[in-house]
This record gives sequence, C-alpha cells and structure tokens, in this order.
Amino acid sequence: MTGHYPNVLLIGLRGSGKTTLGRLLAEKLHRPFVDMDDRTAALLGADSVAEAWAKHHESGFRQAETRALKKILVNLGQVVALGGGTPTAPGARNILLESQADGKSRIIYLRAGAHTLRERLKSADLTDRPSLTGTDTITEIDLVLAQRDGPYRTLADEVVKVDGLSESTVLRELTTLLRQ
Repeated sequence: MTGHYPNVLLIGLRGSGKTTLGRLLAEKLHRPFVDMDDRTAALLGADSVAEAWAKHHESGFRQAETRALKKILVNLGQVVALGGGTPTAPGARNILLESQADGKSRIIYLRAGAHTLRERLKSADLTDRPSLTGTDTITEIDLVLAQRDGPYRTLADEVVKVDGLSESTVLRELTTLLRQ
C-alpha cells in the first residue's frame, strides 16, 4: 500500500505537533512513520539531536538534514515529520519543491501561534531541543516563528491551524485533507 502514495510531509515549528500527529496519522493511514530529527541524528552517529548539534554545530546538522531528506524521499507512501529547520537546511527547500512538483510529496504546515507553542513547550522535555538563537527555547519562539512562518506557508500545499484544537480534531482534519 505504501509504494504508490505520495509522502505526507509535516512541517512546522517545534511544539506544533509534527511528531505526535505524524505517528497518529501514519497509524491511521497504515503507512510508515519517519522522524527526520531521529534520522538526521543517526546519520551523524548521535543518539539525539542535542548530541548531534553539540558535536557538529548547526551547519553540520543542517547539511546532514539535507542528506537525510534525500534518502527519505527515495521512498513513497510515508508520513514524515520534518525537523522544524529542515526547510531552511542548504538545498532542502529545492528538494522539497521538486518532490512536491513531481507529485511525490504533499507538504502540510501545522501552524501554531506563539502562545500555543510556548504553552506546549513549557510542559515538554526540552533537553533534545537546542536553542536556535542563543536564547532559551521558550524565549526564541516569537523570533523563530516570525522568520519561518512565511517560508513555511509558501512551501505548504495546505496550512492546518492547530491552536486550541485537540489531537483528534487535527487528525480528522489531516485525514480529510488527504482524501481530497
């Protein structure tokens, strides 16, 4: 079943629900789930994003993200949670646009506002989420959202606003979108 369906690529900031919803969506659709962060860390011989980031710094991590993305997109029929910064990695945006243009991938932006992201991350384990700006993970949300919201929107086939919605509601919305 997985071989001929396009990939479903979930993009969004950390805390938007890419991994959680990706796993649920993959289960519902009977498709394999891929977590880009896990694949990228593994490609760098690290057990976590934090370890990979510490050893290889942002530039090395982003280059590995692009390599991991190329490997992942060789297959079809997957649900993939991209890392929050994957679309910003060198060459990744072009790879994503090409996969999209070829009908091999459908990109869905899980858009959460800054308040929602702050609330979710306050109760999350942030040890595997390195700072992107040099400040703490909660403080940088507004800046990172301002930097990435436009590029995410232009890349996405669909934007799903997740603010105030339960996982089951968003999952229903995603499933409905994918049937269209």
